Amino acid sequence: MQITNNFKYKAGFLSIILHAHLPFVRHPEYSDMMEERWLYEAITETYIPLIDVFTRLCKEGIKFRITMTMTPPLLNMLSDELLMQRYSEFLAKLEELSKKEVERTENMPEFYDTARLYRDKYRKYRSIFEELNHNLISAFKHFQDIGVLEIITCCATHGYLPLMKDYRPSVRAQIEVGVSEYQRFFNKKPRGIWLAECAFHRGDDKILKDFGIDYFITDTHGITKAEPRPLFGVYAPIKCSSGVKAFGRDFESGHQVWSSIIGYPGDPYYREFYRDIGYDLDYDYIKPYVHESGIRLNTGIKYYRITDRNSQEKQPYSYREAMKRVATHGAHFIWCRERQVENLTKKMDRKPIIVAPYDCELFGHWWYEGPEFIYYVLKKTALESKYVSLITPSDYLDYYSGIQEATPSDSSWGANGYSEVWLNETNAWMYPHLHKAAERMIKLADSFPKAVGIMKDALNQAARELMLLQSSDWAFIMKMGTTVGYAKKRVKDHVFRFTKLFEDINKGQIDEAWLREVERRDNIFPEIDYRVYQS
Repeated sequence: MQITNNFKYKAGFLSIILHAHLPFVRHPEYSDMMEERWLYEAITETYIPLIDVFTRLCKEGIKFRITMTMTPPLLNMLSDELLMQRYSEFLAKLEELSKKEVERTENMPEFYDTARLYRDKYRKYRSIFEELNHNLISAFKHFQDIGVLEIITCCATHGYLPLMKDYRPSVRAQIEVGVSEYQRFFNKKPRGIWLAECAFHRGDDKILKDFGIDYFITDTHGITKAEPRPLFGVYAPIKCSSGVKAFGRDFESGHQVWSSIIGYPGDPYYREFYRDIGYDLDYDYIKPYVHESGIRLNTGIKYYRITDRNSQEKQPYSYREAMKRVATHGAHFIWCRERQVENLTKKMDRKPIIVAPYDCELFGHWWYEGPEFIYYVLKKTALESKYVSLITPSDYLDYYSGIQEATPSDSSWGANGYSEVWLNETNAWMYPHLHKAAERMIKLADSFPKAVGIMKDALNQAARELMLLQSSDWAFIMKMGTTVGYAKKRVKDHVFRFTKLFEDINKGQIDEAWLREVERRDNIFPEIDYRVYQS
């Protein structure tokens, strides 16, 4: 089915943007790497459910529009044969466990319906995965090709650009590789980019312009503190002096989902994330489905609802009751957007746009019912809203040409709005290593402009190691205090590998056996050209 963009637009616009990103985690040297499960869980709980949501909407003939980032690390993992084979095995074991759970809970009426729900869903997801021949990217590309989804790109490895400002070739390389990877997977140039962590530094827009980017997303204060002050706040984009446009996040629509106090995902009838049978059930029973070392892990099968934030006694989860809450919350979300538009149209000379960006993995992984919330909001907005049309940022730019010129403020969507999440007492130690590696990589690219053979291979791998080192995820994990040991190890591993490559290249003595092993492990960006770092 082809969905055209020739909508009859209403009084205002809603642009939902889902940022799909995970750090590049791939460990062929281990048979069961715990951190690889980040990807497997996201596929099962977020990406395949979203494919299912979009498929259902298309079959129903719903003319919806939504935007997604698919970051280069995520695309490289979703296209990796080893990881997709491991995911297939992961899903098979999960389906096996869900069948056992149906048998185990047969005489437990409070859990039996939920067990059957998991069994049926995993069976359905396996069918979708197999029908796609393990190629989830092809499904999202299809939705883009038929006109219901706009996919945008991101920095190459989700590098936090404001903290690279003294090494401009690094910023340029992150953008250039992000654009080229998008082209490799989608056979077209991206119009938009999600700057990692919505972090903008003045002047970065000029680099975006060089690579044909039309727009980027920033946090609310990136627009409200722009110079000069924008007439319409975040409800219309602004145009940088380069011509690149900036769309700002609407606080209200974000707060209704993200807030830990009033956010929809905290409703007592929604599924409790932190009660999982991987921890609750007898060890001998659950052992085949947790880590091979015996460490208990989340399986994804959970039987309790949030109930009460302060209560240790959780009540059994009911999917039917949760879906009633989805309908209530979806209707409330749409009603609020309509009231916003109704109010804004009295103050603006153009249709307002409400930009609602979220981490994609919130929907399904953290908020189990999230994909159904997306389904409800898209369907009901398209069919029933009197005031609001669904739109993507590109649609808006095609609709309006007269956009106010202003310079966005430096900003991010991290806590307190700037860089303190990614530069603080927990992670500051890593930046001298990042900066020294960036300085050395620029020097290598300038010193060896025409490398060939194994020397070129070593230079390309050095570029990969630096980009993996620059991922904002490692600093974020250290700040959040989750898998800190893993994040520190990744930083140290990439520093070591880069430093050895730098020294071997300068000596003209490449350890080929070691290089090939590093290439096998860190195989991101197969077409990278180290000269992206030339000054």
